[in-house]
Amino acid sequence: MTTPDMSAALRALAMDAVQRARSGHPGAPMGMAEMATALWGRHLKIDPADPRWPDRDRFVLSNGHASMLLYALLHLSGHDLSIEDLKAFRQLGSRTPGHPEVGVTPGVETTTGPLGQGLANAVGLALAEKRLAAEFNRDGHAVVDHRTWVFAGDGCLMEGLSQEAISLAGVWRLGHLALLYDDNGISIDGPVAGWFGDDTAARFRACGWSVIGPLDGHDVEALDAALRQVRATGRDEAPTLVICRTCIGQGSPNRAGTAKAHGEPLGDEEIALTRAAIGWPHPPFEVPPAVRAAWDRREAGAAAHRDWRLRFEAYRSAFPEAAAEFERRVMRDERPAGFDASTAAAPPGAAAAPAVATRKASQQVLARLGPALPELIGGSADLTGSNLTDFPGCGALLAGRIDGRHVHYGVREFGMAAVMNGLALHGGFIPYGGTFLTFSDYSRNAIRMAALMRLRVVHVLTHDSIGLGEDGPTHQPVEHAASLRLIPGLEVWRPCDEAETAAAWSAALQGPPRPSALLLSRQNLPAQSRDAQQQAAIARGGYVLSDRPAARAVLLATGSEVDLAMRAQQRLDVLGCPVRVVSLPSMTLFDRQEAAWRDAVLGRGLPRIGIEAGVRAAWGGYGCAAVLGIDTFGESGPAAALFEHFGLTVEALVDQVQQVLARPEPSEAAS
Repeated sequence: MTTPDMSAALRALAMDAVQRARSGHPGAPMGMAEMATALWGRHLKIDPADPRWPDRDRFVLSNGHASMLLYALLHLSGHDLSIEDLKAFRQLGSRTPGHPEVGVTPGVETTTGPLGQGLANAVGLALAEKRLAAEFNRDGHAVVDHRTWVFAGDGCLMEGLSQEAISLAGVWRLGHLALLYDDNGISIDGPVAGWFGDDTAARFRACGWSVIGPLDGHDVEALDAALRQVRATGRDEAPTLVICRTCIGQGSPNRAGTAKAHGEPLGDEEIALTRAAIGWPHPPFEVPPAVRAAWDRREAGAAAHRDWRLRFEAYRSAFPEAAAEFERRVMRDERPAGFDASTAAAPPGAAAAPAVATRKASQQVLARLGPALPELIGGSADLTGSNLTDFPGCGALLAGRIDGRHVHYGVREFGMAAVMNGLALHGGFIPYGGTFLTFSDYSRNAIRMAALMRLRVVHVLTHDSIGLGEDGPTHQPVEHAASLRLIPGLEVWRPCDEAETAAAWSAALQGPPRPSALLLSRQNLPAQSRDAQQQAAIARGGYVLSDRPAARAVLLATGSEVDLAMRAQQRLDVLGCPVRVVSLPSMTLFDRQEAAWRDAVLGRGLPRIGIEAGVRAAWGGYGCAAVLGIDTFGESGPAAALFEHFGLTVEALVDQVQQVLARPEPSEAAS
């Protein structure tokens, strides 16, 4: 059995699975076969029997369209992925979806497909490794000592996100991170030289990376030598780029080196020619025993895993408290003994709590949570003083100072969100990060990926409305709350005061993993009065904040507009028109409550008026008779003047309620 046979097996499985599915991308897997043979066959530290053990190497296929390469590797190395799974590539309900999905296929570390995000996730994975090593390793006891390896192609490096990610990796000196660049010069539209002329090596060196190559990406021995050099790199040294010059669709006589190899099956005739060209006479999906034996990583993986367990036992004997904390955070993903998120986040009782911006309330919650929850690691995209994401004693994570708990991401919203996903994927951390709500557009796809992967990450999105004032429409989010609520699996909170802000943080830290977005105000908001029952009801996402006997209508509000509804209720009391006020700090959570709760809160048979400083379309599911909102972009001016200008006032709301109540009943109108 020879190394070419190992690479040929990868090519054959990739082209056969794509052909069977009549869909997929054979070119990249065929072109990267030797890269995979060198890394997976000789260097990658994994245990196929336990693909989640803490000190395994992480492998990220950033160019996720090459998924059949990863599936073939997982199958051949001995993971729980059968040949029948490969035959079901891209079929409904299979364990081999079109792009790799974490939690679906054993051994997949992150969901990739949107190009560049896998690379950015890998930066987060490598940061987690370095940060945990600094926290837990002791002299003579390296219980955190693994590497993060990334395969990426031209498309990943063309995405602007890649620059954010590689810049951060260079600043943080992530020496245990290595990127193998599949430099094949072809994308969907053809040769990339017409639109991608970067000096990639110079670009990475300028960002503080070491660069190896260009190498012949089909020379396993040259690749092996480069990877041995990478493995000699210390954790605090520069990350490494290995440039691998390859031919897309390598082995295909008529498709190799062409765009047609990228995203369509080769066809039966071309596959037959390719089998002859690569010396692979075997039928589809058949791998000879000798080739299987060469690829099998089960014995080596079990030995590496066993060695780590022995080292961890020695660590436990020497440092029992640190070992227990490592097991809690990294191995079990549990909160500290006795920790209750609701209690820890709750504000201290006060007879008359002062008005406070919910961004400030969030910082006050963090000041209570931080000491109790060491896995919390925060950050901001160069807006720390505005997002208020730091807290006393957190320390800054900067170049040369990796032990801090507040990450300065710089002006890199997308990079921040994708790195946070990597931190969460690694384990041992609950990441959160801040920017202005309007800039969530920059990071939206990474937020979407967090929801798709069910990751516990928290996005602190401040300056949540026209209430930010003079910065004007470029910075005033109007459609963003509604837009974020459309992402399946993302919990969106827009709290009205410190109590609701604390409840939002509490919800984000407990229950099944899911991402959360906290939309927080710049301006001060008054504290609302609640009894114990109402306080507990915040956790349902929507509740009756203030009721009246024989209420004639229901005012539904979020965030800063809750106080507007409360003041309008008082005005309507004077006018003899009692109304109920419902606070909806989290529509996404409220909508998942049982029907009986929703009906009890919203009131049956009563007209509803929605109030939010944003697009009216957000209220389509609540059967509102009217909505007080904003369907245009904002303006530049003081906050109070803007609320007046856009009709978000007590007077306007009272008028709206009276107009709704003056409308004839449907039966009267029909007659």
